Amino acid sequence: MTTDLPTDLLGPVLDDPTLAAVLEDAREGRVRALDLTGPEALRPFVTAGLVRAGRTVLAVTATAREAEDLVAHLGDLMDPDRVAYYPSWETLPHERLSPRSDTVGRRLAVLRRLLHPGVSTSSTSGSVNGPIDVVVAPVRSVLQPQVKGLGDLEPVELSAGDTASLEDLTRRLSDAAYTRVDLVEKRGEFAVRGGIVDVFPPTEEHPLRVELWGDDVEEIRAFSVADQRTLEPVERLWAPPCRELLLTEDVRRRAAELGASHPQLLELTDKISQGIAVEGMESLAPVLVDEMELLVDLMPADTHVLVLDPERVRARAHDLVATSEEFLGASWAAAAKGGSAPIDLGAASYRTLADVREHSLDGGRPWWTVSPFGLDPGAAGDSEQVVRDETGQVVHVDVDVTVGAVATRALAAGPVDAYRGDVARAMKDLDSWRSDGYRVVVVHPGHGPAQRMVEALSEAEVPARLVEPDGGEDLWQVGVVTVTCGALTQGFVDETNKLVLVTGEDISGQKSSTRDMRKMPARRKRQIDPLELKPGDYVVHEQHGVGRFVEMKQRVVGGATREYLVLEYGASKRGAPPDRLYVPADALDQVTRYVGGEQPSLDRLGGGDWAKRKSRARKAVREIAAELIKLYAARQATKGHAFGPDTPWQRELEDAFPFQETPDQLSTVDEVKSDMRQVVPMDRLVCGDVGYGKTEIAVRAAFKAVQDGKQVAVLVPTTLLVTQHLSTFAERMTGFPVVLKGLSRFQTDKEAAEVMRGMAEGSVDIVVGTHRLLNPDIRFKDLGLIIVDEEQRFGVEHKEHIKSLRTHVDVLTMSATPIPRTLEMSLAGIRELSTILTPPEERHPVLTYVGAYNDKQVAAAIRRELLRDGQVFFVHNRVSSIDKAAKKIRDLVPEARVATAHGQMNEETLERTVQGFWQRETDVLVCTTIIETGLDISNANTLIVERSDSLGLSQLHQLRGRVGRSRERGYAYFLYPPEKPLTETAYDRLATISQNSDLGAGMAVAMKDLEIRGAGNVLGAEQSGHVAGVGFDLYVRLVGEAVEAYRAAADGRPITTDDAPKEVRIDLPVDAHIPPDYVTSDRLRLEAYRKLAAAADSEGITAVIDEMVDRYGPLPEEVGRLVSVAKLRLIAKEYGLTDVNVSGTQVKIAPLDLPDSKQLRLKRLYPSAAYRATTGVVQLPLPRVEGGGVGAARVRDVELVQFIADLILSLDSKPSRSVLLEQTVEV
Repeated sequence: MTTDLPTDLLGPVLDDPTLAAVLEDAREGRVRALDLTGPEALRPFVTAGLVRAGRTVLAVTATAREAEDLVAHLGDLMDPDRVAYYPSWETLPHERLSPRSDTVGRRLAVLRRLLHPGVSTSSTSGSVNGPIDVVVAPVRSVLQPQVKGLGDLEPVELSAGDTASLEDLTRRLSDAAYTRVDLVEKRGEFAVRGGIVDVFPPTEEHPLRVELWGDDVEEIRAFSVADQRTLEPVERLWAPPCRELLLTEDVRRRAAELGASHPQLLELTDKISQGIAVEGMESLAPVLVDEMELLVDLMPADTHVLVLDPERVRARAHDLVATSEEFLGASWAAAAKGGSAPIDLGAASYRTLADVREHSLDGGRPWWTVSPFGLDPGAAGDSEQVVRDETGQVVHVDVDVTVGAVATRALAAGPVDAYRGDVARAMKDLDSWRSDGYRVVVVHPGHGPAQRMVEALSEAEVPARLVEPDGGEDLWQVGVVTVTCGALTQGFVDETNKLVLVTGEDISGQKSSTRDMRKMPARRKRQIDPLELKPGDYVVHEQHGVGRFVEMKQRVVGGATREYLVLEYGASKRGAPPDRLYVPADALDQVTRYVGGEQPSLDRLGGGDWAKRKSRARKAVREIAAELIKLYAARQATKGHAFGPDTPWQRELEDAFPFQETPDQLSTVDEVKSDMRQVVPMDRLVCGDVGYGKTEIAVRAAFKAVQDGKQVAVLVPTTLLVTQHLSTFAERMTGFPVVLKGLSRFQTDKEAAEVMRGMAEGSVDIVVGTHRLLNPDIRFKDLGLIIVDEEQRFGVEHKEHIKSLRTHVDVLTMSATPIPRTLEMSLAGIRELSTILTPPEERHPVLTYVGAYNDKQVAAAIRRELLRDGQVFFVHNRVSSIDKAAKKIRDLVPEARVATAHGQMNEETLERTVQGFWQRETDVLVCTTIIETGLDISNANTLIVERSDSLGLSQLHQLRGRVGRSRERGYAYFLYPPEKPLTETAYDRLATISQNSDLGAGMAVAMKDLEIRGAGNVLGAEQSGHVAGVGFDLYVRLVGEAVEAYRAAADGRPITTDDAPKEVRIDLPVDAHIPPDYVTSDRLRLEAYRKLAAAADSEGITAVIDEMVDRYGPLPEEVGRLVSVAKLRLIAKEYGLTDVNVSGTQVKIAPLDLPDSKQLRLKRLYPSAAYRATTGVVQLPLPRVEGGGVGAARVRDVELVQFIADLILSLDSKPSRSVLLEQTVEV
């Protein structure tokens, strides 16, 4: 076994005589059944000890959360690459829902490594696929049968230098159930473009780009989902399949037979038989494959099964089996219209724990348990081992008769006392242990707190040292307290061997609430936003107004192929067909999608309506902008407090943040700090969705203010948020001398008065409160920073109050409703703005089920949520009958604790109920739609809406946004009464919501809604009319321009915005377009055209070229010419030209205002040119190809573009060819 890494943390613990004897028994599997009793803290040590004794271990935990924690803990004691987590499906075996592709990919990767280990470890780049010593699995994975032979499925594997034909690679990825798309954004997808294949294996953090040269793999690189640009090279692609039921010929044949005999299953079986993966097909696995097997069967022969906390595991297993049976009843009752299940799917049901245990022992794999401390070891033998199955039968006796009674061994160590934040007592204990000759180690998760612990111990005159985990020093030493970094969260005291291990969590007593998110690597924000236009979508053309998109079309004009967007406008004569406008794809920056009213009327080409609407909107915008500028000027004139640079404590606090900050978070923190260091008071808005890490920014800003001796007020809209924020702030600031207090209506008057006195005296540093903080009787001694959370939820009068404070105090506002930048900036007093767009990676799309109401299904759904210690929202939108609904749920699920909440309760009762739900005192909250606003309870992950047919789309979406906020999978059940037919609109709404279940799609539903409602709400009625009139994007731009103009005036800069940016029409015989075989998908071609058209300078164009080469390979010649046209467009814009075209053999350029000197130069350089001063048109014949005489062909393509560029520049005395347009494409 490998003994590298910080094994010395493990060694002395294993020297304990009892444990050493136990591990001796483990060799060769001599003792088949054994119950060890010891504190929870020793579980990772026992597991790692078994590995040292030459065994492979299958560690079984009660829940997935415990399994993930154990994997992290084991990483401190052995090589983390040899520990694997085997996740369970987040669906039950009989649900008509498929498990997520990344769950399946991770499961199959583990099975593959067990049966056919590869060579890769984390020291090589790429996913780890080497051998495994420990598999950690929640009991759910151990009980669930899986299709036989999953470990033998071949992953798609490639390294640079291999040969693989493109067709073969595509086929293998499709066979492995990867979905083919045009742009890879999610795990389990792949895209093919030319000789480039993008794949996102479920086990990788980033998708991989495989570049083929013919049939040779040239290189493999990771790339970022956000901007699709490549990152570092990777050694190999290792892509396990994404489904556990692969559609082989055999499976397809059986599905067809099954459909023939059971017509009610046709919607599933038809697709399966055609080889199309369909949602929920796994539920039919038992009848589509030959046999199922258990995870235990795939473990090596020398495996030890180690069940941690067997009592909880048993209880969990029993509930799982019962719930699974309920779901079998519910799902197939629906299919068989009330009869029993039409086919026997029992083979997929969870096995009982006793069966699995017996099966494991029969296979020669010992079954050991580690029970928590506190069972009386004196009652050794079989007394506490009597376990009953569902029927109350004693099961263990049958198994154990053959093995003899299960022996119990008690380990000497006991758990550490919980200090619950009493640092002084912890210090005292550490010192007394040290002086009594114990060897003491303290483990902290972050480097900052570890360093701080050493300093605190030294201050208390306790000898302490900091040892890096892989520093090679001995950790266990007598006479000194050793502090190190690691993931362990529970400590123990072993009096026999004089060892003490204490963790940061033992001392602070805070179970890190943020630990859930530590596994979330940041997904970079999406900067790729293809202009997704479907035929029929409304668009706004800046010159012509609102039209409808018809199609993209290639046309050959003057011998040159170009691509156009075809837009349809209102008919110029009544009864005539609609007019069509062909917009060249290289002028796409003029076109945006229309977002505003529901059904805009189409403008007529050349009609005056559009111009009128645009000028009205522009006038209205100027009025808003003028207001804002007054505020801006007032703020610039005042002087506030300039905070100092960061202190060492600030750095410690930031080091202690237990997970990776996202790039957006880091840049926002920097912006906030630099604002605080200015004399002008800060006024910054941070926008970002729930869970995107806004609170951490607030924590750091507040801490910085306190370091400068200032007080901080954190203003939140609800009492529940006061509690949530207080616990977050307290957890992040433990160990620092910061006084935190809350102010809300849950306090008695006496407590509140005390907090207020502390604020006035200056003894309270940070106070978190509701709008009570804005009462006139509140006094601060020295307020330096106000943090406003969920700003959109405060009323106008509150905002006015904050605004009056804002002139001299720094204000940091946070809002989850993202309103695009310029608009937000314009609304809130021209404030600075930071947006956080990076979602936490592990947020899963919510599984959405739409169907008729069924008691069995509701009961099963609630039970399934309770099984993972979660909570449920049950929405019943009628106050009169809400108690009846709650009683019905109590009858359906007697073990659930049910509470009700609705808007007609008095406010205090309502807040107490919600607070109780947040503190997990109740399991099911039966409520009206009041939960749709801002209730953030990450533990509630199932939503059941009883009458979803009566709710609007945005309400459904808002409600669904309440669940799936943590790492757990969220479920939303939208039910309707089975006896009533659905109306057409209700059907459409429910169809939309069930299709858009993805996070991105969530934004699609929400953005549409937000843009329509948000613009109206925020701007008042008169503004929303203009938004509907000109479309949202253009409106936002107008606001931005107006504000910029006023801002320039306020700062004394020249005002540069003109009334409207001119459109440049370039119509030349240049074969410039993006060939469909270079970029196959329409939306990606549109995106490329749009980026080129929008590039504002030559650096911008270079960036677009780099990106295209990176994403699609070397540029073809036609694209090179398109780049030349884009560069010519920049020159034309610079000189204010609107028309550059060729008619017949003449080039026309307009408008050019040439004084006499320039007219002379034109005549001298181009004798055949003519200039009309009245219209400003320069006209000259097309030059002929060099060296050709009369009758030679006229120049075209790049030569022509270069000729025109030279002409425009030479008139301005700029050197000829100063803008090189031949795009040399060497890659």
